[in-house]
Amino acid sequence: MTTPTIYALHENPEWFPPFAEALAAEGLHVEEWLLTDGVLDLGSAPPEGVFWSRISASSHTRGHDLSKDYSRAVLSWLESYGRRTVNGRQVLELEMSKVDQLARLRAAGIDTPHTVAAVGRQHVAVAADSVPAPFVTKHNQGGKGLGVRKFDSHAELRRYVDSDEFEEPQDGITLIQEYVQPARPSITRVEIVGGEFIYAIEADTARGGFQLCPADACAIDPETGRPVMPPGATVAPEIGQQLFSLRQGFDHPIIDTYLAFARDNDLEVCGIEFIESVDGRILTYDVNTNTNYNAVVEQSAPRSAPRALAAYLRSVAENL
Repeated sequence: MTTPTIYALHENPEWFPPFAEALAAEGLHVEEWLLTDGVLDLGSAPPEGVFWSRISASSHTRGHDLSKDYSRAVLSWLESYGRRTVNGRQVLELEMSKVDQLARLRAAGIDTPHTVAAVGRQHVAVAADSVPAPFVTKHNQGGKGLGVRKFDSHAELRRYVDSDEFEEPQDGITLIQEYVQPARPSITRVEIVGGEFIYAIEADTARGGFQLCPADACAIDPETGRPVMPPGATVAPEIGQQLFSLRQGFDHPIIDTYLAFARDNDLEVCGIEFIESVDGRILTYDVNTNTNYNAVVEQSAPRSAPRALAAYLRSVAENL
């Protein structure tokens, strides 16, 4: 019996090679659907197969402003015909909205940083009044640390909002969030595939700041060829220096909490990030559903995350 085709829905070819290699190693037939723009015939039935979505909230930063809504339409169309989606229509909303992520995390009893959402630039300064300084701003439709800046006072924020430097969020929603003083300069990202904990990544925030994209394509400035000095970094990264490492022997009750959260929210592939604060809290602040894997981490990891994903997609396809 022939295994059904895996359709990979994405918008960034630079991020796809590790997955293409893993899927090929698993012997799967894969077709890529690049969802940047196109035509969708709602009366035409989709092909048979498994449709894996890894659309990114940062798609607009690559000139793909239409990807979010095009993907919404495609996933709605697929699911209306009963096609099997992995990280489907509902999960796309989690990827696109930190408000959605934080609301669902809190509803699940998971501790998150104090956050206020300002809808419209004119409300940002007022919204921040209820958040003690220091605090950070973020874009609701995030990815790659979009709009993340630290402010030490409300006056500093007001000057920023009134200036030409203000970064307008793609959806008009700016988050004002408590600044979490870390116990050490790092965050942890727990990778989950198909209901299994794969491994945990530790990211160096001293050198990585607020832009902690583990994909190899994120690490180098394409114009200068130098490592990017991200906002929030306190130490300049050097060529060849790694921001990401395997968190060896990570075994914490938060893993089971995240597995339950993923199951309850139909998150079949995700990376969930938390920070350990100096006052002993574990605060979860981000849910990634188009999760990437770092090549250096993969070399030392007990198992390959892309291969685990490929094996999971095979199992889904074989059980259609």
